[in-house]
Amino acid sequence: MWKILTYSLLLIAGIIVSQLFNLEHFHVRFIDFPIPLTDLVIPFSHISIPLHVITMTCLAYIMMEVGLEFVIDKKNLRPYVYDYLVAVTAATFPWIFCALYFYFVLGSDIQESLLVGRFAAPTSAGVLFAMLSAAGLAATWFFKKARILAIFDDLDTILLMIPLQVMFVGFKLEAFLLIAIILFILYISYRYLHQLKLPTKDGWLLIYGIIIVYLCYIFEHTTEIPLEVLLPAFAFGAMLYNPHEPHYPKTHPHQFDYLEPVDTSSRFIDIIVKNLFMFLVGCSLPKIDFDSFFILPTIGNVLALTLLSNLGKMYPAFCYKKEATLRERLALSVAMFPRGEVGAGVLLVAISYNLHVNAIKIAALSLALNLLLTGVFIAIAIWLIKPVYQKSK
Repeated sequence: MWKILTYSLLLIAGIIVSQLFNLEHFHVRFIDFPIPLTDLVIPFSHISIPLHVITMTCLAYIMMEVGLEFVIDKKNLRPYVYDYLVAVTAATFPWIFCALYFYFVLGSDIQESLLVGRFAAPTSAGVLFAMLSAAGLAATWFFKKARILAIFDDLDTILLMIPLQVMFVGFKLEAFLLIAIILFILYISYRYLHQLKLPTKDGWLLIYGIIIVYLCYIFEHTTEIPLEVLLPAFAFGAMLYNPHEPHYPKTHPHQFDYLEPVDTSSRFIDIIVKNLFMFLVGCSLPKIDFDSFFILPTIGNVLALTLLSNLGKMYPAFCYKKEATLRERLALSVAMFPRGEVGAGVLLVAISYNLHVNAIKIAALSLALNLLLTGVFIAIAIWLIKPVYQKSK
């Protein structure tokens, strides 16, 4: 709970800093950098460049951790098909609802609405697993299904960024090249899933993150095609060795447990990176014109956007009717509500496209509100699920 509160406060603190100090162009893309990355000793007026590099490195670190937790049994892919369809639908509905709200209510254009609305989908997998395990639910159907859906949810969020990137590039040769590169990245991550035996402790993920960010910079600088760090970092994390193979119980052929994975990161570095990232995402918010800032309409828009994004996450409640009770399915849906670092990462990507300030402002405040409510969401999920498993004992 303290982790969620810290994330929320750091995000809000970053938003305040972005309004008090002139961090103009903090969110510019790699191809717009006025100086090379090798020249990091720069005056305050150019502080945006190293801040952007640090932020994207933190994002790469976080996405590698998501990739490390991604595990499937390649010998039995059938059980994943339905779960993936549920996850992709639960990731798409919040996106559509929020995009429609941005377009029809806030007057954003279609590209802006689709891109900013994308931040609404990702579920905070790490926080969700930790809090459910602490509640003694790690061995339940609810936990196992939430784990699968949350990981697929993050993957879907990354994949659904692809058509948006193509939209910004345009349907030309560069777009087809981008699609080919993305398909290649997806292929090698599946082909070599958790087979790359490189060190992952003591800050190595941070080093890999720096390399990935620099390679993306080189790619964008030479081709002028936007390749975000989200997918390359996730794919690299999925390839890194992490032996938590699934095994199937004989009595339940379509459900499985996970062997415990190795500890893949330094606890201190993990805390520093994630907290710094949330603060820097807040710092990246564009300057708001307070002459046109209306508090009550903004609060109303933030509440409406938060409600719509979570309403879209209720889709799993209509699924798994043969496997679980209504309380279990409702708890599973509510467990998908919490947002975390991946949602902040998608918002950061949206900011990098120089979109309308009002849309970004409302999206960032909605993300902060969802973070603050994480403990409430998980408490509701536990309240729904506890009676089901208490009766079964």
